[in-house]
Amino acid sequence: MGVLDGKRALVMGVANKRSIAWGIATALRREGADLAFNYAIERLRPNVEELVATLPGHERMPVMPCDVTRREEVDALFAELQRRWGALDVLVHCIAFAPIEELKGEFRGISLKGLLSAVEISAYSLVALTRAALPLFERAGGGSVISLTFNAAERVVPSYNVMAMAKAVLEAETRYLAADLGPQNIRVNTISAGPLKTLAASAVRGISAARELWEAKAPLRRNVTQEEIGNVAVFLASDWSRAVTGATIFADNGMNIMGATE
Repeated sequence: MGVLDGKRALVMGVANKRSIAWGIATALRREGADLAFNYAIERLRPNVEELVATLPGHERMPVMPCDVTRREEVDALFAELQRRWGALDVLVHCIAFAPIEELKGEFRGISLKGLLSAVEISAYSLVALTRAALPLFERAGGGSVISLTFNAAERVVPSYNVMAMAKAVLEAETRYLAADLGPQNIRVNTISAGPLKTLAASAVRGISAARELWEAKAPLRRNVTQEEIGNVAVFLASDWSRAVTGATIFADNGMNIMGATE
């Protein structure tokens, strides 16, 4: 028996086996959750389908197109989930994007277009998806929304630039959505993880140095793993966290408490 037996979870943002989203998906499935997935562009579809095929019970796990900037695709995604499941218990938002040129150089060089793109895809999509999921959550009697952030929202990380702005927006949205949806028994939280080696992180100059810094300076003297982030997501998806909402949960081996590290 898993702590998520009978729960239905939509995991959005799997790109490859190194994705934090994939670590979360495998942890949710391990604990008994039924899963559904999206892919943002056709090029990613084979990657997602190949990974999903490794999960037990994958025959019942839909993999559906959804570009979060397209309202019609968002609506179609949740219409299909309603047809298949009738309700939803967990929404996992692991979606982040910024134009590559906005993750280079000095912060003062960012463009308005690049900033708006990063905020739309990485942050506003949390609002749009949660709103679309609301009828399904209500049929389940409540639900849990989980997203991913990074401490660059509070501290300066070189070259994170527009993505830091997007994560700051996402953390504010987490609090506002939690206050808005609490009366419907819907909890909204975000996980602030350490700098794992992911496809998204590879676009940020200096991320390798950040991982080395975590191993040298974090209180636990190591970086986090996919599995550890997945376990935090299991907690947030389960009834064990029914009193937790509007929170940024740091899963970074304590790095967030450290001051100057040089």
